[in-house]
Amino acid sequence: MNKTLHRIYIGSFFAIGIIVTILLTIHGFDYYNTSLEERFFNEQHNELKPSGTLGHGFGIVGSLMMIIGVATYMVRKRYRKLFSFGYLKHWLEFHIFLCTVGPILVLYHTAFKFGGIVSVSFWSMVLVVLSGVVGRFIYVQIPRTIQGKELSIQELNNLKADAAQKVRRVLSEDTMSLSEYEKMASPDRYKNFRLTHSIGFFIKDFFNIRKVLYQLNQNLMLNLIRKIEREEILKAARAEIVIARRIGLLRTFHKLFHYWHLAHLPFAITMFVIMLIHVLVTIIFGYKWIF
Repeated sequence: MNKTLHRIYIGSFFAIGIIVTILLTIHGFDYYNTSLEERFFNEQHNELKPSGTLGHGFGIVGSLMMIIGVATYMVRKRYRKLFSFGYLKHWLEFHIFLCTVGPILVLYHTAFKFGGIVSVSFWSMVLVVLSGVVGRFIYVQIPRTIQGKELSIQELNNLKADAAQKVRRVLSEDTMSLSEYEKMASPDRYKNFRLTHSIGFFIKDFFNIRKVLYQLNQNLMLNLIRKIEREEILKAARAEIVIARRIGLLRTFHKLFHYWHLAHLPFAITMFVIMLIHVLVTIIFGYKWIF
């Protein structure tokens, strides 16, 4: 999948999610905005209530989307025979799409009415989605190949060295700029990193990186470096700084990812177990959809 196709792939997921949410909101706004006591008299009640034609369908389709999203990603991730069947990164994006739109449909299935044991499943689902966002952030901080294989420290150092060559060649005669740049491109500056100060640290780091890259760009312009070559050097500099950060924080993010799994998994299991009980009770009491 080339870059253009990948953008279409991601863009279609994003567009579907937005369109589905907007359509559901517009179609049922009057009903969902009616108090619980008065909904029975609303003309859309038989359609949008949890056991209604659309409401029941939202629950079935949303639940199936989550089950498929989790199952396909887990199977692709764990079975070696499927390792060559598409990049893991793309399967993760498909998993995120299904496990985002699915909960939105389940939310509308509830008609924004939460109670009983099902509410435990619902709030577990909310926590799974929220923790999934955090997990995605942690996951992308651990460098991997496009196939999803985690890069070793040696491979990261090699990538950093390749990116460094272009920048060092330009700054070789400007010792002050080179010294400032090397501070930003060194993994050692993350030795004193603490999670409790992470937000402030990353905000400060963002502006420091911009400042160094701006100074580098000014240096390149003074040396009359062509625009195309200047952009390549800045790209290499940015890549080296990012790689240095990932090397410096690799162990920290490994620990975070481990702790994230410990928190994410129980919520997911709770959600699916109660969902299964809910479905069985629904079937036992004779509630049917369109079949």
